[in-house]
Amino acid sequence: MKTNSSVQPLTDELLVEEIIKTKDTSLFGDLYDRYSKIVYNKCYSFTNNVDEAKDLAQDIFLKLYINLGKCKYVSKFSAWLYVFTYNHCVNYITREQSKKIENKSVPIEDERLLIDHDDNSLFQLKVDKLKEALELIEPDEKMILLLKYQDDIKIKELVTIMELSESAVKMRLKRAKGKLIKKYNEIQ
Repeated sequence: MKTNSSVQPLTDELLVEEIIKTKDTSLFGDLYDRYSKIVYNKCYSFTNNVDEAKDLAQDIFLKLYINLGKCKYVSKFSAWLYVFTYNHCVNYITREQSKKIENKSVPIEDERLLIDHDDNSLFQLKVDKLKEALELIEPDEKMILLLKYQDDIKIKELVTIMELSESAVKMRLKRAKGKLIKKYNEIQ
């Protein structure tokens, strides 16, 4: 693909198409080189552990290679990969937290222990409800909300990432927020 210095590297989208067509692992290596640090950093932000982050990133790229033909991205591959990575990390953290809770759970026989919940457990209930609501909206809506509010990406950057006008990005954000709030309020 890159035979001399005057040849432009393939866009992500063309590279993905070529990988799907040829199953060329060296082309997938190019894709890996472009995004491995970004994926690792996102994994590390979830785990705060170097080894876990490396394992998660490796799992993500393995899953990506296996499922690349099934990937359906609406705007840019990079945005789709972000959501793919985010979802994988959220699922991992949720499983790990469930295991920890299971291992620590003890039957409560004294009602006074129920009253002693701290504010963090109440906050966690809201976070869990928000995560559940995020799973109920469309992936592209979830992606734009996470990019804007979790990763603090500015509107101007979203315009570039999503290849949309500024007003279109703002409208999508507004609609996604509205749907998220509606789903959040519907959850019991």
